[in-house]
Amino acid sequence: MNITKNVGLLDRFVRCVLAALFFIGAYFWTAGVVAVVLYVLAGVMFITSLFRFCGLYTIFGINTCSVHEKKLSVAKKSILGITLLAVLVAGSYSSVFFTKKLFLEDYTRMNQYYKQTLFFTGQNNRSESITNYNNLVSEYAMFYQKYSKYHPYSIASDTKFNTDITTVKDLIASLESNVTSGDLPATHKELEAVRPIFQDILKRNGFSMLAVYLVDFHDAMEKVIAAADAKNAAGVIAVYQEVSNILKAVEEVANDEEIKTIRQKLEQVTASARNGQADVLPSQAAELKSSFVKVYLKRG
Repeated sequence: MNITKNVGLLDRFVRCVLAALFFIGAYFWTAGVVAVVLYVLAGVMFITSLFRFCGLYTIFGINTCSVHEKKLSVAKKSILGITLLAVLVAGSYSSVFFTKKLFLEDYTRMNQYYKQTLFFTGQNNRSESITNYNNLVSEYAMFYQKYSKYHPYSIASDTKFNTDITTVKDLIASLESNVTSGDLPATHKELEAVRPIFQDILKRNGFSMLAVYLVDFHDAMEKVIAAADAKNAAGVIAVYQEVSNILKAVEEVANDEEIKTIRQKLEQVTASARNGQADVLPSQAAELKSSFVKVYLKRG
């Protein structure tokens, strides 16, 4: 059966570009029904471009073919092909970059309330704990609603992602009564379980963020602080090298004055331990933690 062509050369090229854009939108930016619709539109644009025939044009009596159209030269075909390829490459590259950026922005906004809730429960500050916890619940609900259904390219292959964010959702929800009227220091310890889950998500999906290294350092730093609070000089010395090595990872990402202060406080408490000055260890450990918290709340 002969098909009367009704899609002109310019029309055909535009349809190819639209097919590429619809495909990029479906693959990188959407999920579920919206993605299916975009994939269908991409297929329709590509097929009608391939056969130069559009059924809707037949219904409405439209024909974009020009009687003056000539076959394109090899050079012109190459230019159009390169242009289409450029659209695909540029669109894919920018989509990978911006969807990752948006994911990090959503994560950072939610994580800010988590950090504040963690901090104020650790400080046994009921009023601020409740305020930040309520904000965390609200912000995490939006984060969960979005990313439990839609996985940007940077986490698309992470089979554990949905399980992990569901675990976090359930853990946060279970702490409501503890935050409002329970034991805040105990709640602080339970909230600590959230951090390694997100730390693992970021690591296994290749997010080389300062926050990941700060979290690693925090976990190691607590060993120094625990030993220092107990005035255990030998304990401080025993864990120093481990903590120092992890701090080096932070310093490789950022080593400004705030990070240098953390290093200074770590070296200070270690020097006191080596000199047998056990009585000053608790106060120096508090300074170390304070210098870390200052950085983590702002940049972690």
